[in-house]
Amino acid sequence: MSELITLHPEYAEWIKNVGANFRQCQIKAASKVNEEMLKFYWNLGKEMISLKEKSNLGNKFYEIVSKDLREELPKVKSFSPTNLKYMQYFYELYGSPQVVDSCIEDTNPQVVDSNEVIFKIPWGHHRYIIDKCKGNRKKAIFFVMETLKNNWSRAVLMNFLDTNLYERQGKAITNFDKILPDTQSDLAQEMTKDPYNFDFLTLRQEYDEKELKDALMANVQSFLLELGKGFAFVGREYRLEVGETEQFLDMLFYNIVNHCYVVIEIKTRNF
Repeated sequence: MSELITLHPEYAEWIKNVGANFRQCQIKAASKVNEEMLKFYWNLGKEMISLKEKSNLGNKFYEIVSKDLREELPKVKSFSPTNLKYMQYFYELYGSPQVVDSCIEDTNPQVVDSNEVIFKIPWGHHRYIIDKCKGNRKKAIFFVMETLKNNWSRAVLMNFLDTNLYERQGKAITNFDKILPDTQSDLAQEMTKDPYNFDFLTLRQEYDEKELKDALMANVQSFLLELGKGFAFVGREYRLEVGETEQFLDMLFYNIVNHCYVVIEIKTRNF
């Protein structure tokens, strides 16, 4: 803490305000990137429906499109076959922004303009909603609205998706007045650090390299020593396909003594 902050309360307040404004601008920027990315995924999902029907390739269609897109855009990692399927599911679940607006108004005529509300939450949140709400558009929209209203992280959203919250409250969506997540909320933290956003801006590779070099790799040796004998580092944000879903493991290790993989999931929270 500098002498200016200690001796001049007005200066200390100004520093706080600069920090708050900066965080708010970060969230605005991340929200805009997220919105544009989801609209791109939306349109790509829509286009793939008719293209798949014409191709007569079945599920091989996604593998071929994935390979071709990654050759066209080699720095982008988001075009895996599984993620391409999710883009199609995304379009199929909601139909169109007009349909979404209609569903919200039918549920609560007093709700304000949704402003294309489904484009306001991160892609990772949508993938959880798609998994749990396939074929139930109103249920999906309910969880989109609740995520924004309550600033839910993915972990919290997943917990509520596994309960009967919608069945108990789904017909009582309250007035929607959130435009941006609260600056200190879990949702804001996830949105500003969303790897899909970095990928969309083709910053993902540079971001990962910097974070790995400056943070993870600088400490991985001591971390392995704390874990115990026989641990080998496999990778960070390791992609794992489970059936029709795709998961990213925060850190993956292999224990050469016990001949097993060990997954480390990192959860952070601001107080």
